[in-house]
Amino acid sequence: MNLLIKHSIFCILIFSSLLSCKSKEQKNSTEKNSSYKKPNIVLLFIDDYGWSDIEYRNPIFKTPNLNQFKKESLEFTRAYIPTPTCSPSRLSLLTGIEAVRLEMSRHISEEKDFINDDYNVWPKDPMQRPSRNYLPLEEVTYAEKLKEYGYYNMFVGKWHLGKGKHYPENQGFDKTFGTTDNGHPKNYYYPFFKKGDPKEFQKNYKEGDYLTDVLTDGAVNFISNYDKTQPFMLSFWYYSVHGPSVGRKDLLKKYQDAGLKGKYAHHAAMVEAMDASVGRVRKAIKEKGIADNTVIIVLSDQGGAYTNAPLSGGKKGGNALGEGGARVPLLISYPGVTKSNTETKIPVQSIDVFPTLVEIASGEKYENSEIQGVSLMPILKGNDLQKRNLYFFRSYEDQYAAVMSGDFKLVKYHSGKFQLFNIEKDISEQNNLIGKGLEIEYLLKKDILNWEKEAVPVF
Repeated sequence: MNLLIKHSIFCILIFSSLLSCKSKEQKNSTEKNSSYKKPNIVLLFIDDYGWSDIEYRNPIFKTPNLNQFKKESLEFTRAYIPTPTCSPSRLSLLTGIEAVRLEMSRHISEEKDFINDDYNVWPKDPMQRPSRNYLPLEEVTYAEKLKEYGYYNMFVGKWHLGKGKHYPENQGFDKTFGTTDNGHPKNYYYPFFKKGDPKEFQKNYKEGDYLTDVLTDGAVNFISNYDKTQPFMLSFWYYSVHGPSVGRKDLLKKYQDAGLKGKYAHHAAMVEAMDASVGRVRKAIKEKGIADNTVIIVLSDQGGAYTNAPLSGGKKGGNALGEGGARVPLLISYPGVTKSNTETKIPVQSIDVFPTLVEIASGEKYENSEIQGVSLMPILKGNDLQKRNLYFFRSYEDQYAAVMSGDFKLVKYHSGKFQLFNIEKDISEQNNLIGKGLEIEYLLKKDILNWEKEAVPVF
């Protein structure tokens, strides 16, 4: 047989074989997807809820529902927010992207601080860095990704990522409840907001109603009345426990009688009301008969405004990149995957939630070079993550950036100051290791400089 003919026949056989293999792979993938039972997902995102403000770490607080959830879930004891402040924390959670890369390094401020429709400047920011006024519509959110896998997306509560055309309905969510232009209420008792309450609030609620309970009504009603065949994701983003600190009256006296003073007593009452809300949501899930196929995630957007001891720093005081400002509660229960009452010390960030949700929704590994987050699924299954650096950035005060590598964290200031801490040995960040001759100091200084050149926009 002619050599050319033999070669042609060989190529045809190889090509046919490859097509057959590809067809089998596609068939196997399709069969896997068709047999994969997609779980419902509930994300409880709490505002300004400190890592220490939970009863099993601080008995001042009464959080029986979170105490119980801890026993049924995996706790990430070193979970962090890349930009610990309201709007950027939400952007990173939704997109898996470090917020500074999208030019949002602060919360969306009042309109008096706007430079134009797109940016605002914080009056006391030493660098006068512009920060974006909205989450750009072209950015892909977890709601938009989950919709690709057949999920119905419900949003309840605080948005704070832009007004009007930038609302949740234009970012992949099918329905909302309690969403406003406000970053926080003027009061937790009705009427709640400075610029007017949502129409459903005006119609159904009255003086004496408490905002956390009202939002919980919306979340519980959604779960209880959900009648679609497709799986759902409920994003319940609390306004609580953000200020103004106004405790629910039936809970406040208990903390005042226990010796707590002023706004801190109100704060403790707010925490308990939030905990009761978590309990109501979990009860609704159980009564619906879907607890065995519902993933529940509890997360905060930044550290608390009051003491975060034993952690240093917090929302206020110029040390928001301290452990008290950047480290937050994160607990995940994935029935059949996570082991109850377990913990991990692996450092993670809220940007990791996006790819984790996509893997939960699809049942398949997800990789995306356009985001900085990585899936937490290996940890949920009891395995490890590949070691990486975590980066932090804000734009309010002298302290503005940080990098974390394993147990070490380097903090950077505009004034030229650096701090270096071993978080595992020094959780309160009292022993600054700068100038001690540690190789990690020089490595992290190099890493953060390279990251700033890549990630931080120059205006």
